[in-house]
Parts: sequence; C-alpha cells; structure tokens
Amino acid sequence: MKNTLRVALAAVALSTSALASAQTTLLNVSYDVAREFYKDINVAFAANYKKSTGKDIKVDQSHAGSSAQARAVADGLEADVVTFNTTTDVDFLAEKGVVAKDWRQKFANNAAPTTSTMLFLVRNGNPKGIKDWDDLIKPGVQVIVVNPKTGGNGRMAYLAAWGYVRSKGGTDAEAAEFVKKLYANVPVLARGGRDATGVFLQRNIGDVLVTFESEVVSVDNEFGKGKVDAVHPSASIVAENPVAIVERTVNKKGTAAEAKAYLDFLYSAEGQEIAARHNIRPRNEAVLKKYATAFKPIKFFTVGDYFGSLAEAQKVHFNDGGQFDKIYTVGK
Repeated sequence: MKNTLRVALAAVALSTSALASAQTTLLNVSYDVAREFYKDINVAFAANYKKSTGKDIKVDQSHAGSSAQARAVADGLEADVVTFNTTTDVDFLAEKGVVAKDWRQKFANNAAPTTSTMLFLVRNGNPKGIKDWDDLIKPGVQVIVVNPKTGGNGRMAYLAAWGYVRSKGGTDAEAAEFVKKLYANVPVLARGGRDATGVFLQRNIGDVLVTFESEVVSVDNEFGKGKVDAVHPSASIVAENPVAIVERTVNKKGTAAEAKAYLDFLYSAEGQEIAARHNIRPRNEAVLKKYATAFKPIKFFTVGDYFGSLAEAQKVHFNDGGQFDKIYTVGK
C-alpha cells in the first residue's frame, strides 16, 4: 500500500514538474507607474495565448524608474521584453547590443503601442489653485517630480515644462529660466513615478505632483477616490511608450516567438482597451474615441518640435554636466 502511494505521489510530482517546465515564462521589465496596467495585460494575454495556441504562458513583471531598469537589463537582468516610457532607454540597450539596432521597425508606430502625457495631481479641492505650468513657479508652491537622471517620468516632466515655454513663443533662454524656477520649488527628487506618488500621498510632501496621465487611475485605485484632483495644463508633451524584444535573452531561452506575441497583443483591440482603462492613450482610433471623455483635449507638442529627438535632449539636458545639472545645482 505504502509503495503504491509512493509511486502515485511520484507520478503526480513528475506530472506537475513536466507541466511547469512546459509553461513558458516571460519577464517584462518595465517603468515604475505601469504596474497595474501590465498586471491586467499579463492576465489577458495569457488567456488569449492559451485560446489561440492551446499553450500555457506566464508573464512576470519588474518595475522601477525606466532608466534604472534599462541599466539593470544591460547589466544582465534577463528580460524577454522591455516596455519603457522613453526611447532613449531602449536606444541605450540597442547600443549595448541587447536589443536590435532597428527595434523601432519591429512594431507599428515606431514600436510605441501607446502614449501618455504629463499632467498635475493636486490635493483634493486644489487649495493652491494650480491651473497651469506658470503656477508651479510661484513662491510657496512645492512641486514633486521624478529625478530625470533615474526615470523617464522625470525627463518628460522637465521637457514638458521647457516645451510649454517654447509653445508660447518663448526662447530656450526663457525656458531655461522658467525650469530653473520650477526646480527651485522641488523639495525632493523622487527615484521613479511610483516613488513620487508615495512622496506626495504617503509622506504628504508637496502641493502638486507632475506625473503621467495614467497615475490618475492608479491613485484612485490605491488611495481611494477623492484624494487628488487631476489638472490638465493648457499644453503638454506627447510621451511615447516604446517596447522592444530583448534579443540577448530570447535567443538564449528560445522565447522570441512568445515575446513577439506578447508585444503584438499590446496593439490588439483588447490590449488597447486595457490601456485606455488605465488612462494610457491607445493608438487605436476607435478605442481612443470610445474613451474621449477620459482624455481631455490638450495642446500637444512633441519632443521633435523643440528638442530634435530624445537622444539630443539626453545629451543637452540630462547627461552629466548638462542643462539639468546646471539648473538643479544652481537652483538649490
């Protein structure tokens, strides 16, 4: 009897082991404030993949500041895919030979299935009366932002503020002076987008949080509705969310097809719908129209309008000794 039971248990263990080994697991290394979005994407993708292929798949996720994540992948973190919020972080991996040099051509819309923009979250009732970028440089207003050295959220906030001045006909010199005043109102630089939200709502520091549009939904879900008000400025930047297959990992694991299927799913009607529900702007026009009330009209400008490219902006503004270092050091 004991032997029979032992054999049966061994068979179950062997079957479970075989099932586990048969299931493909992908790792998506992503930016800080996309946690909830990809949690929903991963569940939906696994179900879709099972239905279309009959195979099981699991997607693990890793989140931190976009640039910190890019460095981690470059240093050996075995991501199958990266889903970032600035193209320079993917370019950094392309330069290292970790993703394809022509990664932009691998998927539609220059491999950016979604976009976002920067807006303001203020405390309920907007006690400081913040309506636009000009209000962020007023005396006595504390602004919470991400360090542009560690996160794409921070770089986009900086470029949005600079671009706001330029969009009104201002010069680069005037934009530099404006951004200098803004960062003089920053009491602490957060490491990533979710850290910034924690500084604002858990540590109760600051009057306004400059962050991605998607944080409106995340804050409501995590902290409860009514904690913050969303303020859409008159003008803001288009922030593309680029994706790429990590060739180094998929070639080693043999997961190239699965990684492609995962990123393709982001472009599907279902994937675009999930993005919209998380206040991330879909590329699909029909889905965007369906959620028109969630995405307020803003005068948009692109990185190309005032900075040439994100790579150029990185060199001029965010590399060591660049404009940000000069502004923030002097400002403090």
